[in-house]
Parts: sequence; C-alpha cells; structure tokens
Amino acid sequence: MGKKIDLTAVRKLKLVECPRDAMQGIIPFIPTAKKAKYINTLLKVGFDTIDFGSFVSPKAIPQLKDSEEVLALLDMSQTTTKLLAVIGNVRGATTGAQYPEISYFGFPYSVSETFLNRNLNSSIEKSTTAIKDILEICDQNKKELVVYISMGFGNPYGDEFNVDIVCEQVEQLYQMGVRIIPLSDTIGCSNPQLIADLYSTLIPRYPEIEFAFHLHTSVVHWYGKVNAAYQNGCRRFDTVINGLGGCPNALVGQLVGNLRTSNMLEYLESIGIETNINEEAFLHSYMQALKTFPTAKLTK
Repeated sequence: MGKKIDLTAVRKLKLVECPRDAMQGIIPFIPTAKKAKYINTLLKVGFDTIDFGSFVSPKAIPQLKDSEEVLALLDMSQTTTKLLAVIGNVRGATTGAQYPEISYFGFPYSVSETFLNRNLNSSIEKSTTAIKDILEICDQNKKELVVYISMGFGNPYGDEFNVDIVCEQVEQLYQMGVRIIPLSDTIGCSNPQLIADLYSTLIPRYPEIEFAFHLHTSVVHWYGKVNAAYQNGCRRFDTVINGLGGCPNALVGQLVGNLRTSNMLEYLESIGIETNINEEAFLHSYMQALKTFPTAKLTK
C-alpha cells in the first residue's frame, strides 16, 4: 500500500451554523416566515453549511414541525452554502430525500444507550441498523450522511464512557461508509485534555473521515476547548450566532447553549486564520437574530 495522505494538512476550515439547534428548545412557536427570513440572512454570510431544520416527530420537537414549509421559503439561488436537516429514523430520511436543496442528513447517534433511548426511543443496535438503511437512501438521492456522536465526551447517566468506546463506535461507522462524524459535547462536560486525546487519536487513524466539533459550552470555558480541537486537527466546527440551543431530550436540567459563532471567529482571528465570512452579512444576521429570538439575551 502507498503512504496515506495527511488530509488534515489540506482540509479546509468549515463553519456550520446551526439555527435548528438554537430553535429546538424554545417553547413559544416561532412563525415559519420569521424562521425563513432569519435563515435566508445566514445563507449570505459565507458558512459552509446551515443546519436549518429537522424531519422528526412534531411531538418530539414541536418547534421544528414546519421545516418543510421553512425550506420552501429559502432562497438558494445566490449562495454556495449547503443545507443540513436532522433526521432520527428512516421515515425522516425518506421525507427529506425528496428535497434536492438538502445536501446533508444529520443523524444524532450516541455512545450512550440511555441518551439514544431518551432522544430517539432507540438503542445502539437499532440505531446502527437505521444508519445502514439511511446510507442507502443517501446513496440513491445524492445526499451525504453526517453522524453525530452525541454525549461524545461523557454523559450524566452513568453509562460507561472512555476514549476506547468512542473509537470502537467510530470504527463501526467507518466500516459502514460514514465519512463525516462530529463529536458532540451535548451537555458541556468536556475538558481540553479529553478533547485533545480524542481528536489526536481519531484523526490520524481515520484520515478519510471529516471529524467535527459540536460544542455546548458556557461563555467562560469555550476557548480552551476550541483550541484543543483545532490544534489536534479538527477543521469543522458547529456554531450558533446567539449561543442558544441544547438538546431538550437530554433531560439533565437547564440546557447548555452552543458555541457562539463570534467566539469561534475570535479564536480563528487570534491564530491568524482567515475565513469566508462576510462581516457585513454576519452583522445583518446578528440583528435579525435579535428579532427572531426577542426574549433571548444575545451576546455577539
């Protein structure tokens, strides 16, 4: 065999903006037109991907029951940004497959059996079967599957967790054909050393996989965690402009917000990394976020 190419050396930075995550835990229903107007501003900023909505049971996430209607109002004519929709089963993938505007499906897998039961009413075994079926749907409809490893840095349930367990699940996903895997700190329990250990282990071992970081964090502890991921080869990061978000089905008390987009941009600037972000369009999106989430305390 020839020498493997170090893809992390040439892999470009990708920022994935996640309004879906910001919205999903908000109880008052945000009007469909207001959601679409906000996402349309995000499409002009220069993000690689927008995680815009989901095809899951409206009973599970009532806020996102109008994702198909939102999609119909999005203007994709003058953007290179791609769309991602979260799905929880084959039915969701089948629904989403009819929309050519969607490039990615996101599946919330986990190394925690308890989380899968609470979030998807599933298990690791059932979820791996679903992933296989969803991969077939993706192949038939020109879409790519992004498999999130939720609770990827630990869990609050007492389920066994260590680096080896994550590596075992990544190996299984790799053998199935999954090539984009975000590690998700669903409840903000990670630390820089664990983050460094995981990415420094996984990225050299699987150069064909694009590993990402989906971080829920306080405004105090984000820098060291982002730095640990970036310095150990991660080049795909999920962010939210207003830092809102959290998984309402984790059932661990107060939701932990997402990594703020402005913090991620601050970090990249501090280490001299240029991005494709249009600052004027970003500011416009921030102002639109104030109107979309009027009761939220937003920090740029």
